[in-house]
Amino acid sequence: MHQGTLYVVATPIGNLEDITLRALRILKEVDVILCEDTRTTKKLLQHYEITTKTESFHTHSTDEKINAIITSLESGTKMAMVTDAGTPGISDPGALLINRIITLQKSVKIEAIPGPSALTAAFSISGVITSDFTFLGFIPHKKGRETMFKEINESERSVVFYESTHRILKTLKSLSEHFKTERKISIARELTKIYEEVKCDTPQNLFNYFTENPVKTKGEFVCIVWPK
Repeated sequence: MHQGTLYVVATPIGNLEDITLRALRILKEVDVILCEDTRTTKKLLQHYEITTKTESFHTHSTDEKINAIITSLESGTKMAMVTDAGTPGISDPGALLINRIITLQKSVKIEAIPGPSALTAAFSISGVITSDFTFLGFIPHKKGRETMFKEINESERSVVFYESTHRILKTLKSLSEHFKTERKISIARELTKIYEEVKCDTPQNLFNYFTENPVKTKGEFVCIVWPK
């Protein structure tokens, strides 16, 4: 029996041209593509005329679903796992499946197919000079949110996190209240898309900017707090 392989495939975070030749080959060759949202992934697949079977795997997938995927992999199936945008496993439900395979020591090969990541893309154009940073993923919506902002303020190193269109203003306001110095933040919005923008300033000034330009609060955000 052949060993199954799970390919962890990075896909574009916006511009569909940001995908590697290797990723395209793998997506064509595997038996199944596991998708966070099959509708989102199919837009990419249709663009490159890829007809591989797709199957959903997301935050709400059950243990039975995970076990079925692992059983299929152990039987020799080759699967690619993708997220809606970027690299699977980074603030993404794909980490659950990978963790289960490794923890249970299953005879499944896991192979990285690297590519786009909002985290590294934002850092590359942020202007922050550091090789040392803390990544927080998404800030909690409610419980622990204010505690997290306090910890960010106390951190000496750069801190990176993701934020949504619904909470970006609230986040900037909270940061301006917690920061006791004129500490800067870089905000990267809509990376690789038509309206990509990076703004660097204090939390209060950025809050004022986005409040005065509400159309610019649309999209996904990567926030980078500069080191002290």
